[in-house]
Amino acid sequence: MKTQNNARLSTGESLFVRGPLSRFKELKFAIKIFFNFIKAFRKMHFIGPSVTVFGSARFTPDSEHYKAAEKVGAELAKIGFTVLTGGGPGIMEAANKGAFEAGGYSVGCNIILPFEQKPNPYLHKWIDIPYFFIRKVILVKYSYAFVIMPGGIGTLDELFEALTLIQTKIIQDFPVVIFDSEYHKELCKHIQLMAENESISPEDMELLFVTDSVEDLIKHIETYSIKKFGLVQKQVKPKRWLGELGNKTLSDEK
Repeated sequence: MKTQNNARLSTGESLFVRGPLSRFKELKFAIKIFFNFIKAFRKMHFIGPSVTVFGSARFTPDSEHYKAAEKVGAELAKIGFTVLTGGGPGIMEAANKGAFEAGGYSVGCNIILPFEQKPNPYLHKWIDIPYFFIRKVILVKYSYAFVIMPGGIGTLDELFEALTLIQTKIIQDFPVVIFDSEYHKELCKHIQLMAENESISPEDMELLFVTDSVEDLIKHIETYSIKKFGLVQKQVKPKRWLGELGNKTLSDEK
């Protein structure tokens, strides 16, 4: 494996996690976190019930993985969900595109990186977030299900973040769907191995639904998200005194 060049580490986030800083610098960073959370809450408050689709930024539109994600995004939009992604290219773009072109609502939480990941062009609304941990909180906070498409290390991080929060009862047991059994077969084997070695409980296996069918994915989310939690479209109205008149609700957009 290649050794990472630490000279690239220059962001406020990387400086913060290297160790203790001066009290002033740590206070300054905490204030930045607070304001980024407030900014995100204001931006995302009116998007309605969402499903987050995770996957690699590296797949191109001619990829079968991209096409599958596009179909997933479209079908999620058709059953009334906002499709929420990391806002970038690849699988994220495909899911947003599917929702966008199907007449649904498409939202992205774009991460600001040194190599500048830009929001994809299929977003009704997006927010640029400078810190990974804030982005993950936002993607979880507004979601009633998680779809794991083919991806890399970041996708696995997001998968296990969601599973950990469900397992530890931090969030409710929302559906977690792994799409494409062939791509994820070694991952699923390892999760089964963890159960066999009792590092996870047998019931933890029930937190995952693995499928190759978009139709089955949608049925699973309808059963274990819409019906289980009694979801209806939110009718949250902007408040003039909070300066929210520029924000439209999902029902306003349709």
